[in-house]
Amino acid sequence: MSKKHHSYKKKVALPPGSLVHVGKPGGADMHLSVVCFSPAQYEATDIKALSELNSLMSESAVTWLQIEGLQDTEILELLGQAYGIHPLTLEDILNTNHRPKTDFYETYIYSVLKLIQYNSTNKRLETTQVSLILFPQFVISIHEHRDGIFDPLRSRLSKATGKMRHEGADFLFYSMMDLIIDHYFICLEEMDDQIEYLESRVLQDPTAQLVSSLQQIKRELLSLRKTIWPLREQITVLLREEHSALGSDMSIYVRDLYDHTLAIMDTVEILRDMTLGLLDVYLSSMSNRMNEIMKVLTIIATIFIPLTFITGIYGMNFLHMPELGMKWAYPIVLGTCTTIAGLMLLFFRKRRWL
Repeated sequence: MSKKHHSYKKKVALPPGSLVHVGKPGGADMHLSVVCFSPAQYEATDIKALSELNSLMSESAVTWLQIEGLQDTEILELLGQAYGIHPLTLEDILNTNHRPKTDFYETYIYSVLKLIQYNSTNKRLETTQVSLILFPQFVISIHEHRDGIFDPLRSRLSKATGKMRHEGADFLFYSMMDLIIDHYFICLEEMDDQIEYLESRVLQDPTAQLVSSLQQIKRELLSLRKTIWPLREQITVLLREEHSALGSDMSIYVRDLYDHTLAIMDTVEILRDMTLGLLDVYLSSMSNRMNEIMKVLTIIATIFIPLTFITGIYGMNFLHMPELGMKWAYPIVLGTCTTIAGLMLLFFRKRRWL
């Protein structure tokens, strides 16, 4: 996953609820858009100030305020004052390193989730934070960046496909969570393909570069697992607790989210076991390759031991050594060395050492 940027030093000694952005610095200015929909209408509008929101809201329609970007804390402060959002909720929205959770307040439900996307260029997972606030007829989504993550939902609303236009704000809230969780499946599919590719490489041509790739996948799966565990807890909270903003008929959809979360957890564990298994296979392959190399070198050294002994004797340069004056002494010695080497090779092959 992408490296996190921490800014906790700015929060030291500040009282709880202080609005300080903790996360990656920079980024574009905040972008605000409003979607109002009912079975008979759909209207999407970009706004520049929160003061424009009240004129767009209607009791007969569901309103969705989409905020992209977290650089302007003043807008969030005004949002909290206008709609009674607790300062601790606003503080959690600005802390992009926050653990996924769901909190129930008197007038709204607050959920913070991690959106995980697979970057096919560097083959890594990138994590951003999405905050959702659910009122009875009003939903606020706050995302770190302007990347159009909820564009599919806006398209479904504009085309009136499915049942979203006929449902309330709680169904939109569920749909947003479902979309975020669906991205987990997409990431896992990409990682599964990458693991299969590395598996073929490990079996055919194991190299040291594969270790770094496997270790990277292992770290990302561990980070993904850390994100999935609290996600299961926050969905359990939605199942267990009751709130005026969440209709009783939503329990079946929330259970569906819970089932998806369990499936993701199982898949993460399977991929993690596969990665660890590939690391073991790689180490075994390298160990076997080293053993084969050492076996060949040992056989070569063993063959040359008697040859070195013979040539060592005739390299002592004594005056009265036997056979030195013989005409065929040199070819006899070479033939003896060749015969010894051949007999040793036959012996090794018979013992299946070769």
